[in-house]
Amino acid sequence: MKKTAKSELSKNCKELSKTIKMKNHFLKYTFLGLVVLMSPKIEAQNKAEKVDELSIYRATPLKTHDLIHTKLEVSFDYGKRYLYGKEWITLKPHFYETDSLKLDAKGMDFKEIAIIDGKKSIPLQYKYDNEELSIALNRKYKRTEKYTIFINYTAKPAELKSKAGESITNSNGLYFINPDGKGDKPTQIWTQGETEASSCWFPTIDKPNQKTTSEIAMTVEAKYTTLSNGKLASQKVNKDGTRTDTWKMEQPNAPYLFMMAVGDFKVYKDSYNGKEVSYYLEPKYAPYAKQIFYKTPDMMNFYSKMLGVEYPWAKYAQIVVKDYFGGAMENTSATVHGEYVQKTERELLDDNQESTIAHELFHQWFGDYVTAESWSNLTMNESFATFGEVLWHGHDAGQDGEDRSRYEKLQNYLRSQKNGDSPILARFHYRNADDMFDNISYSKGSIILYAMKNQMGDEAFFKGLNHYLTTNAYKSGEPHQLRLSMEEVTGKDWLPYFDQWYYNAGSPILDVTYKYANGKVTITISQSQDSSVQTFTLPLKVDFYVNETKIRKDILIDKRQQSFTFDIPSKPEFIDLDPDKILVGEVNVDKKTATDYLFQYKNAPSYYNRIEAIKFASKDRIQESQLILLEGLKDPQEDLRVLSIKAIDLNEKQTKDQVLKTLLDIAKNDKKTIARANAIVKLASTGDASYKNLMEESIKEQSYNVIAAGLTGLTKYAPAEADKTLASLDDDTKKHVTPLMKRFSSQK
Repeated sequence: MKKTAKSELSKNCKELSKTIKMKNHFLKYTFLGLVVLMSPKIEAQNKAEKVDELSIYRATPLKTHDLIHTKLEVSFDYGKRYLYGKEWITLKPHFYETDSLKLDAKGMDFKEIAIIDGKKSIPLQYKYDNEELSIALNRKYKRTEKYTIFINYTAKPAELKSKAGESITNSNGLYFINPDGKGDKPTQIWTQGETEASSCWFPTIDKPNQKTTSEIAMTVEAKYTTLSNGKLASQKVNKDGTRTDTWKMEQPNAPYLFMMAVGDFKVYKDSYNGKEVSYYLEPKYAPYAKQIFYKTPDMMNFYSKMLGVEYPWAKYAQIVVKDYFGGAMENTSATVHGEYVQKTERELLDDNQESTIAHELFHQWFGDYVTAESWSNLTMNESFATFGEVLWHGHDAGQDGEDRSRYEKLQNYLRSQKNGDSPILARFHYRNADDMFDNISYSKGSIILYAMKNQMGDEAFFKGLNHYLTTNAYKSGEPHQLRLSMEEVTGKDWLPYFDQWYYNAGSPILDVTYKYANGKVTITISQSQDSSVQTFTLPLKVDFYVNETKIRKDILIDKRQQSFTFDIPSKPEFIDLDPDKILVGEVNVDKKTATDYLFQYKNAPSYYNRIEAIKFASKDRIQESQLILLEGLKDPQEDLRVLSIKAIDLNEKQTKDQVLKTLLDIAKNDKKTIARANAIVKLASTGDASYKNLMEESIKEQSYNVIAAGLTGLTKYAPAEADKTLASLDDDTKKHVTPLMKRFSSQK
């Protein structure tokens, strides 16, 4: 799932992973207090007394039964917002024989519950508390015996009181959008199962460590299109103006990944390796389907080859739905996107959702093919999908694209920690499973994987991922299984790495000083994270830039304070600690100057080094900082050009002419519309009337950002003309540019 995520703090419990076998999931998350083991005192407290949910150890769900197959026949009552369902659910005892069954089923009415015995149907006794259905079976069943339960029921999801967390803001499972058909909003039905909301529309064992094949028959008005998991097996036109579409999923997947969608969608069909790849959009966006999703087959090919596991499902569909409250959801073979992904050709000039598309696709392997065995292990889903984004950008846009994506993830994480303190990645204490969807599970976990790849080497790392996927195919997994796969491939014990990054909390903050004397460089490094946070073991590299050459050295940081001394022929012009930028944490170098950052930008030009130099220069007004920003105006990355445009001082006399010339070139010729727009706004801030024509020409462009920038600039020269021009724009253009103008007007 792709979400925006935020987190607060928890204290580290260093002994947690040593005392309990850790078994066991962008966008928002809140996690407060101490992570502690459940004490006897808590166990013994009065039941009437409220228990702190953070004291509860979130174990992997007990498997009393195994789901085998789920067959559903459903229809919908738009007026009541009901689903009428018939279910045939096939199960077997997991190990111990049993004569009872418990299913998750939220807010349902039941007409019949029976066990199928050949051609007979035997009614069963049951109890129901509005959340859990307890069924007394007709006899004891052994683990070698399958049996099928029939359930005739009504689901009433709209009447449920949502028990959402901070991240997933609604948990009613099935949603009727504009069911009365009023106004211009389309009428749709769609589902959202994660974390455990599929049981709002069909009885099941709603746990991530369950897997089942499925058959879903949806009876809908004949005018509507449907989508579900697997392949469309049949369509039957009924005499009452309805149609029954049957979708079959022949490979097992977790119940939370079941999906349905119904509505007026236009379908664009693409393909990958003989499999259907399709895009479902509202009719008015159908002409742009290929432009929105066109990289999908290339992504499928890239991921399949990289992992050594071909895309595992019968088809891949992506659908955009109305009023979706999450970012997107990786339902098996059928991803749901929020409407922000749906864009016109003009909107796509300014923005696309390529990261989200890549993220959800990577889930088809990590999350769907192999599923986190509990929400505590969400990292096995979301860290990997976020990591997949990074790798795709590297493949598609080169190293800069990869590093930019990775840098964004690091900053997301750093905003979620304080003094190096943050929650544990594989977390067995939380208030609500939905709260696991945070910057720890997504961003921190992804850069931990990247650091592992760096240490292990690409060939070994991806062979390890292949081993994990193939060993656990159609099952569930946890970090320890990933570790064992990496150990199988490399022959190395990776427990220390996993213990440090998966089962202990926080991240390092390195305070660094350099000293050169008598042909030796001494590097002193202090781990200054909070004293409650673990002391990290960090194998890092150091690059010394000396007389136009680069000398690389290896160091191992494993103490709170250490010094490393190296023989270097002359005083280095620049020292680059962690040149590959794999550190999951912060580095603060003492007494670093604008001169140092200028050299860094020009001579050690990784994305990380360039953006850090530009960020420094943005806060500094001396001439050398302005030279950094002048270089930044010509940076190959649009976001760095934009940072430089916003920060550069137009009053600096020595660089002003060159800056203005470069800005004008960006405003007229840059291939990226955001950079063009910001350059236009920056030039307008001079008040120089010679730029008025630039503003007028910009308003004729197709890009909403460029038009908004031109209008913003024009208000400085001819406010009445700008107002008149804005009023003359068509409604669509006006709708898009008005908020953009407010944003540009607030810029200096």
